[in-house]
Amino acid sequence: MGAPSPGDDLGTAGKAGKGQYELFAAREAERAARANRTLPPELRLFNYERAPQCREAAGIWTRGSADGTCPELANLAGVIQQCEAGDSMVLPMWRQTRATPAAAWGPWEQIDAGGCGVDLLPVLTEADFRLLPLPAPALTLQPDRGWVLINIETIVSTDPTPVTLRTELLGYGITVEATPTRWTYDFGDGHTLSTRSPGHSYPDHDVFHEYENPGTTTITLNAEWTGRYQIDGSPIWRDINGTANTTTTSPPFTVEERTSRLVADLCTDRPKPPDC
Repeated sequence: MGAPSPGDDLGTAGKAGKGQYELFAAREAERAARANRTLPPELRLFNYERAPQCREAAGIWTRGSADGTCPELANLAGVIQQCEAGDSMVLPMWRQTRATPAAAWGPWEQIDAGGCGVDLLPVLTEADFRLLPLPAPALTLQPDRGWVLINIETIVSTDPTPVTLRTELLGYGITVEATPTRWTYDFGDGHTLSTRSPGHSYPDHDVFHEYENPGTTTITLNAEWTGRYQIDGSPIWRDINGTANTTTTSPPFTVEERTSRLVADLCTDRPKPPDC
């Protein structure tokens, strides 16, 4: 049987390039094989099996065995691919079809080129990442008493601790580690501040704002998250290509202007003196 080229069943998707196609086709083949195993054997119209591509002495290409060996006098074919530490090569996928459950099985056909194990697993995309229940960022104010003073530092900070989440994609369990890496504060008076520091409390504070005019306002904090994920059964952690955002807003508070003046008596006296 002649060896099919990786682009034989590519169609218009072949414009993406041979390397990109091989990885995409392998993932699709793996997903189809997993779905096929959910059907009773007697009802299946497809059989899937990973086996090597072998070349006989006469130059004829043939399918090897699922244990990774080739028939006698045939050699293993294919280019050795370097995989990440802890990962391993996966053999090409072959498919056998029949028109109906009562029909005879057709010949085996190679439908992907195999590759590194992690490359055959589903990819957690930016869109998937943004659907996860990431927590709203913690927002701490100093002072936190319902009012602040103009021209005095209003200190803000948040919690930079990563969070671990569990999700599922195409039947695979996935662990996601999300880390907030950038924070943007909207102070409600037309001023914003973007920083990679989570902030610190007084007197080591490094993220703050000084209001210029009295009034009532809120502070809105937007956290930008990056992430990585690990699929159950794989030792490899992969970075998520993209970010997600979560937002929280403080309760309303007043910005006040206080002035000092001399008084005849203590303002703590009762009754309070009229000049206080």
